[in-house]
Amino acid sequence: MDRLSNTVRPYAWGSPTAIPELLGTEPTGEPQAEMWMGAHPGAPSRLDRGSGERSLSEVIAADPERELGAATVAKFGPRLPFLLKLLAAGAPLSLQVHPDLEQARAGFADEERRGVPIDAPHRNYKDPNHKPELICALTPFEGLCGFRTPQESADLLAGLGVDSLEPYVDLLRAHPEEAALREVLTAVLTADRHEMARTVGETTTAAARLGGRYAPYAALAHHYPGDPGVIAAMLLNHVRLQPGEAMFLDAGVPHAYLDGLGVEILANSDNVLRCGLTPKHVDVPELLKIVRLEPTEPGVLRPEGDGEEVYETPIDEFRLSRYLLAPGGTPRQLPDTTPQILLCTAGSPVARGSAGGEEPLTPGAAVFVPAGEKVELSGSGTVFRATVVA
Repeated sequence: MDRLSNTVRPYAWGSPTAIPELLGTEPTGEPQAEMWMGAHPGAPSRLDRGSGERSLSEVIAADPERELGAATVAKFGPRLPFLLKLLAAGAPLSLQVHPDLEQARAGFADEERRGVPIDAPHRNYKDPNHKPELICALTPFEGLCGFRTPQESADLLAGLGVDSLEPYVDLLRAHPEEAALREVLTAVLTADRHEMARTVGETTTAAARLGGRYAPYAALAHHYPGDPGVIAAMLLNHVRLQPGEAMFLDAGVPHAYLDGLGVEILANSDNVLRCGLTPKHVDVPELLKIVRLEPTEPGVLRPEGDGEEVYETPIDEFRLSRYLLAPGGTPRQLPDTTPQILLCTAGSPVARGSAGGEEPLTPGAAVFVPAGEKVELSGSGTVFRATVVA
């Protein structure tokens, strides 16, 4: 069992205060968006086994079967297949979708074949992997997830009373669901930028005046004035999560996080197709190949189980659960067949390993537990457990 040293990424949309408040550190005044826990090459966690700090990715590469277990290596290869994060949104993230595994492999191979540099701003596929995600709220959390029905979107747009939105309202009401969503999304993202900026401006003014269900979109426009993603966002479901609730985001489902602090777990990938709310590259033809053009009811997940509370998803690359430890309660014995990262988000629990190691945990502290090591949790607090299904 190894205590992890983790990198906090200062993306512009991050909250300056949420992660420091959880960690009990002083804010820097700069955004602190994500704390990464895992072996992603972009910012791998670091650990020290007595001979100086090394990255978790180096440790795993040196002996994958010892660290991950034979079953995990056989199923996913010699790498940790998930990335765990603390995510603190102080402003909206880009509206985006992720490819499925087959799409990612084909897209990556195509861009490799065409010689598109891996760091090119117009590159869509950074790796041949999919990127399903799960976000679990630690504070009240807002996001967008999946398309509304075309009728619901038409009613929402029509209620603004903006003349330049009427063609989109007519399209949404005149066609079957998939065709309507495809036509409107395409029209919004390919419209003349000057004309769209004017439409977004009029939409923003109306949304701010009306408030209520329109307030989130006025806030989006404040951060991204003139961006066509403001209109695209109105095609999606607006979701509010309470602490402990979660939202699963599968391949092809358009989404964006708007505000709040959460624990996020995802397959180890960087593949993103953007729909708006960003100054970055938006590849509309490729996006339309990937995005799921069907209404989706955003399912709010609540943990299930006694002792270990599991957030059930259809994904094998990651499995997220939590332990709510009460003072004087029975110590919890954790399964030991797969690699795991334990993250404390509240209280002062203690993790004890079968080799005799003991780690007192505070909010924001994380440890890596190799496959085969038994761990016991005791004390009081909340601990999230990230692992795989092998």
